[in-house]
Amino acid sequence: MINAELYHRLQTVLRERDLREFPAPQRQGVFLLRLMIAVAEDVARGQLTLRAMSLVYTTLLSLVPLLAVSFSVLKAFGVHNQIEPALARFLTPLGPRGAEITEQIVTFVENIRVGVLGAVGMALLLYTVVALMQKIEQAFNAAWRVQRPRPFTQRFSDYLSVLLVGPVLVFSALGITASFFSADWVQRLAAIQPFGVVLDAVAALLPYLLIIAAFAFIYLFVPNTRVRPTAALVGALVAGVLWQSTGWLFASFVAGSTRYTAIYSAFAALVIFMIWLYLSWLILLMGASIAYYYQYPRQMLLHGEPAPLSPRLRERIALAIMARVATAFYARAPAPGAEALAEALRVPMHAVGEGLDALVSTGMLCPLEDPHGHTAYLPGTPPERTTLAEVLAAVRRHGERPGLDLHMLRIPAAAQRAAEAWDASLEDTLSGVTVRDLTREDMA
Repeated sequence: MINAELYHRLQTVLRERDLREFPAPQRQGVFLLRLMIAVAEDVARGQLTLRAMSLVYTTLLSLVPLLAVSFSVLKAFGVHNQIEPALARFLTPLGPRGAEITEQIVTFVENIRVGVLGAVGMALLLYTVVALMQKIEQAFNAAWRVQRPRPFTQRFSDYLSVLLVGPVLVFSALGITASFFSADWVQRLAAIQPFGVVLDAVAALLPYLLIIAAFAFIYLFVPNTRVRPTAALVGALVAGVLWQSTGWLFASFVAGSTRYTAIYSAFAALVIFMIWLYLSWLILLMGASIAYYYQYPRQMLLHGEPAPLSPRLRERIALAIMARVATAFYARAPAPGAEALAEALRVPMHAVGEGLDALVSTGMLCPLEDPHGHTAYLPGTPPERTTLAEVLAAVRRHGERPGLDLHMLRIPAAAQRAAEAWDASLEDTLSGVTVRDLTREDMA
């Protein structure tokens, strides 16, 4: 009885109570505990691990083509020699195996002659690289519960930017950093205390800072949703520290893994490389999950899954969306997008997405895509002629398909009459009330 009561109280604290009910000293502890449990549930549920395994397979297929394209771009800027040191640093936890794999990958890359591949070969090379980037976007969209991928035009421009500009910026930053620490004046400054201690500390922290900055950039721009910088930074901070620390542990594991060489023989390096890729992707996706829960803390109370909406909540969200869009329309304000609506209504993106799907499918909202690929929404029908009964009917009918709709139902006559009476009463109650009426109070 005591254990059951303690368990019930713990569940209430972790799953039901609002954080604002706790004293300030306890609030951060409860939030951190909820965050750890939510991320652990995501891992235990298997979605993050499956995505990480899928990315390992795609990475193995795409790594050499990706480096070949990057090598071609970097060669034009004179920084292509940074690829091998950067790859070696990434594979440092693999010990001597890392140096062996680095040498083999660089050899493959140097043997690829992009100029002699031909049109078909070049197309396949780019397709392999784009497939990796698309898989990465899908994985991060899943972590952020985003169901809509980027439009094709936006994907094309974003992926092209990453392929052409990303490697130049990354490797230029690495080269500048290396040049800075090897400069003569920095070496002379390091000989003077306490500047030497400070520079040693900066050099020790620099790998963490670079990884955290890279992870934060990924969390900000890869998911097809608006990610707050603070959320991206928190996720990157945890994932970056975890990645560096895991690298040390993995290096110790590899150092004592002589048995794997005896078992797998020539495949030992590949097996160890795949394990390290899997851990790297898993940590990166866990950081994305942390950033998501930090931005949407209420989602931690829903056991990590996208919460199925009740019919009542779905109807309220649809009415609120119509009111927000119509208010912006009459005020001549910028048309709101899904991210702005989710933030204004304080609900996750998937909840807004369901309402938008229902309203767009019936023509009550009209999606408008800007040159940057962001979608905003305008009224698709005049708000002063769109009744609330029509809005609610659209939400209630959404999801019905031929073969799974009212016409296929065989229900008792009394139940049919009750349902029709409910529909009629709803129509009578909201008769004459339009979407325009929802905006009058906000614009008064």
